Amino acid sequence: MKDILIRGWFAGLRTTWTLSKVIVPITFVLTLLKHTPVLEWIVWLFTPIMGWFGLPGEAAIVMALGWFLNLYAAIGAMFSLQLGAPEALILSVMLSFCHNIFVETAVAKRIGLNAPLVVLIRAGVGLLGAWFVHLGLGNQPGEVAGTYGQFDYLWNVPLWTTVKEVALTIWGAVYQLALIVIPLMLVIQVLKELRFLDKIATLMNPLLAFCGLDKKAAIPLLAGLFFGLAYGAGVIIEATRENPLPKRQLYLLMIFLILCHAVVEDTLIFLPVHVNGWYLLGIRFLSALVLTAVLARVWRGANHSGTSSNSQKAVIVK
Repeated sequence: MKDILIRGWFAGLRTTWTLSKVIVPITFVLTLLKHTPVLEWIVWLFTPIMGWFGLPGEAAIVMALGWFLNLYAAIGAMFSLQLGAPEALILSVMLSFCHNIFVETAVAKRIGLNAPLVVLIRAGVGLLGAWFVHLGLGNQPGEVAGTYGQFDYLWNVPLWTTVKEVALTIWGAVYQLALIVIPLMLVIQVLKELRFLDKIATLMNPLLAFCGLDKKAAIPLLAGLFFGLAYGAGVIIEATRENPLPKRQLYLLMIFLILCHAVVEDTLIFLPVHVNGWYLLGIRFLSALVLTAVLARVWRGANHSGTSSNSQKAVIVK
């Protein structure tokens, strides 16, 4: 058992290091970016579009914060608005499908996916999902009252304050990553050595088959569903070292996780803004299931690269 835990520990450290090389520079840039006029420009750009989804113009800042920073920033902005239940659900659907674009897209690219395609799928499904919910609810955009505060620009903030914020944000990101990834890899290593993963994969066979996936995708799928896209990608990176996934299955797996990941955390954080968690979870899961199954059937038998070697190309992370 000691040898198993040591192997799991080093697998967790290796995965944390791999993901940190992606997350740290992006976290650094975004921490500085939020103290510039860029976010205000984004809000100005998207405000007219909000009416298409039955949302007030002020909701643009919630979308911008969720898309380009994270869900917690978006939730903070939602608290400052007096949103009704329909508007809160529409925004939640939009943000659940598409959030933290820079970090999660960089992670997806790290395992060999096309970054623009990932962004297109997430943004497209997020906007379409919000639009369909708007049509189903039949709500009309209204005025809301709220305050967001003023942006503290870099030139108005002491240098030490900025350096401290950047350092604490990066440390928090890496610490949270390690706190989840290392224990997760330890557990997976133990389960793998005890051959318990084979039993889990067998139970998931019907779901995997429906989505065009084989049993090698079972553990990355579970990791992404419960721990998030970035952490699921970390498990994929580690898993593909031993059992490479064909490119087609890798795309199908990540498309499912792009649309439905971190189902516990991402659902619970919307409850304080009066969103029905079961509705939100059902919309995400069904959308992921249907889209992945449809794409699996569309791509079935297709030779993506034109050669058998490329179609079965493994993802190699250096």
